[in-house]
Amino acid sequence: MLLIRHASTDAVRRAAFPVDEPLDEAGRTAAAALAGRLGRGEALCGPALRARETASAAGLDATVDQALGECDFGTWGGRSLQDVHAAEPDAVSAWMTDPDACPHGGETLAALLARVAGWMDGQAAADGRAIVVTHGGVIRAAVVHALSAPAPSVWRVDVAPLSVTELHARDGRWTVRRVNGEVQA
Repeated sequence: MLLIRHASTDAVRRAAFPVDEPLDEAGRTAAAALAGRLGRGEALCGPALRARETASAAGLDATVDQALGECDFGTWGGRSLQDVHAAEPDAVSAWMTDPDACPHGGETLAALLARVAGWMDGQAAADGRAIVVTHGGVIRAAVVHALSAPAPSVWRVDVAPLSVTELHARDGRWTVRRVNGEVQA
């Protein structure tokens, strides 16, 4: 399975919690450069516009899967972490340290991890290769699940725009081959 983070958007460039926005011009150009370079396999993507646009620009006829949606950041959507921390330092601290905290009124980290783990467990039984265009949070959660790591480990996984994380399933278990890599020709 290749997990590809969507290309850049205004929120990515501002280090802001995402909203459902289109790719920026640099993101569209970079995603288009992937066309023909991802190989074959079942193409899936998250429901957000930025994931769908990345898949399309990369030449993928991807099926939208709701389980591949980014974490719902509630009232923090569109705001930078720096701004949120300045206004709500205790809330940010709780969110970063307690997987069940939901100060923004959206989805908890624990819920995101459970959603992605359930999706991955279903994918582990599938035959063939999957090319998945999704979000940083989903990819971090996938790596944490593959490693059976504790929830706070999600903050220690770097996932850059258009980076590739490669996972393999065998006998229902996942192996991490690479994280935050480049598309190989």
